[in-house]
Amino acid sequence: MTGHSRSALDLERIRKFVVVADELHFSRAAAKLFISQPALSKQIRRLETDVGATLFVRDSRHVALTPRGERFLHLARQLLATADQMLREPAPHHLRIAHIFELDTSRVVADAFLAAHPGFRLVQSQLDSARQLAALLADELDVAIIRVTSALKAAHPAGWRHRLLRLEPFRLVGRPGDPRRPVVSVHERPLEVFADAPGTALYNVHGRYLSSLEQHTGLTLHWLGNPGTFDTCHAALTRARDSAYLLEFDSYARRYDDLGIPVHRPRELQPVYPWSLAWREGGQPESVRAFLAVAEEVGTRERWLNPERVDGVPLWAPAEDLAVAGG
Repeated sequence: MTGHSRSALDLERIRKFVVVADELHFSRAAAKLFISQPALSKQIRRLETDVGATLFVRDSRHVALTPRGERFLHLARQLLATADQMLREPAPHHLRIAHIFELDTSRVVADAFLAAHPGFRLVQSQLDSARQLAALLADELDVAIIRVTSALKAAHPAGWRHRLLRLEPFRLVGRPGDPRRPVVSVHERPLEVFADAPGTALYNVHGRYLSSLEQHTGLTLHWLGNPGTFDTCHAALTRARDSAYLLEFDSYARRYDDLGIPVHRPRELQPVYPWSLAWREGGQPESVRAFLAVAEEVGTRERWLNPERVDGVPLWAPAEDLAVAGG
């Protein structure tokens, strides 16, 4: 896309671009924006023409940012933040956070924060761990709850701090109609995961955790892609006809259990996913200090650093998680 005269950038198209970049799914982004998918695709194509570069790689299964799209996203967030500041007065009682799909750690803390501090207002988004950290450092989020890895720390060595908040256990979710057993072996059936596999455009921090688990156990995981929302995951599981276990976050496993689908603890080891609080260095506004304090209180009350497991079964997390957990 070269050799043309570029027009002035349209802020609304840029806003739509950021939503697509956050969702990496045109249908979900269109629903979030309350427009049709063809209309959204047309707007993104016009933006790419304005920019003179391809911002997304699209195929029948995946949407991913191009390297130019990654750089454009960083600048787009800065531009929109500046535009928003120009249009309204600062809001000292607002707190900007993000969630990772419908996993519950950040949502439980958010609910507790609003209950303890009803005078504050949350501005909430949906971003994965890497994008949350980038947004935090760009002053687009005030606090994040993410998986902190050595790679993230190497990419962003300064300007932020973190503290381990939760070790979320994984459970083995059976098929509808399976017998209910408290404990099963990870070797009993194939293990499925809702995650994007190595080598795909959307392979991310969560995928790298699962790759480490494969290497540690010698298991071969069956990668099903990442449909995101619980309802979509549940629909995929209930359509399955083969015998397997789904390795799933406790956040979602509890919801499967509520729907009558058997959930088991693994016999050989207990994988846990380390969630950490992250915030920018320097003086913190009252809202961030209050959020961090509430998160610590919730973690202590819920025993998040002491997850329930089968007696004698070791907790497991990748070595890099254990190395960076203390900050």
